[in-house]
Amino acid sequence: MNPAKHQLAMVIDSSKCMDCKGCVASCKVANNAPRGYSRNWIKAKAVIPRPGSGSRGHFQPGACMHCDKPLCVDACPTGATYKDKETGVVVIDRRLCIGCGNCLPACPYGARFRNPDLKVADKCDYCAERRAAGLQPACVDTCPTKARVFGDLADPDSEASRLLQANRERVVRVVRADSDTEPNMFYLADTAPLDWPVRAEIRSPMRALTGWALPGLSGLVGLAGLGVAAMAARRFLVERDAHGGHGTKKE
Repeated sequence: MNPAKHQLAMVIDSSKCMDCKGCVASCKVANNAPRGYSRNWIKAKAVIPRPGSGSRGHFQPGACMHCDKPLCVDACPTGATYKDKETGVVVIDRRLCIGCGNCLPACPYGARFRNPDLKVADKCDYCAERRAAGLQPACVDTCPTKARVFGDLADPDSEASRLLQANRERVVRVVRADSDTEPNMFYLADTAPLDWPVRAEIRSPMRALTGWALPGLSGLVGLAGLGVAAMAARRFLVERDAHGGHGTKKE
């Protein structure tokens, strides 16, 4: 995968998170997330032992990790999911998404869900519309303790870059050994929990499809015939109502 010119990323000091869920609420409003679904989350309270001082509660904000090696891209049969070469953001092109849901189990972070209103895959895009207007992602603007810091890691003067460089020895990436996607969400120091990512799954039929059929398929995307086929496939698959990931709130 070709490296992006920029890499938008999030650096999080989860020790500052107080579980107010302001980031979750503002994200839902800014991105018109359907009822019962969310693009971001705060992990359940964990207990971190403190030598000589007992223990304390801990909360860990999260969302799509905009990985350098996104398995969701490998899983997508139409090229609807891709890593943008300009920004480094993992993007979903809704015009190409057929709602098959194959990308959902391919994400070890459960960051994706099938939008029941739009009938396509959905997830955090760092508030693309807000960024286009020169604004920060809603979760960053809303956080009262400034636990989330957003910026371009390719710009050494960005706040995210400076924070990452100043804490190089304390940076934590939440990963699974068997599916390290090289996430671009960085946590500082003793964040927890660390063992929540699941084993990523790319279904065999889709692996075969992306291996030999995608080049020809991509060339036909603009044709009406493929459009009809895609709509039919989307309707059939969506009616199975298969959901997954953090899209379904369990609170």
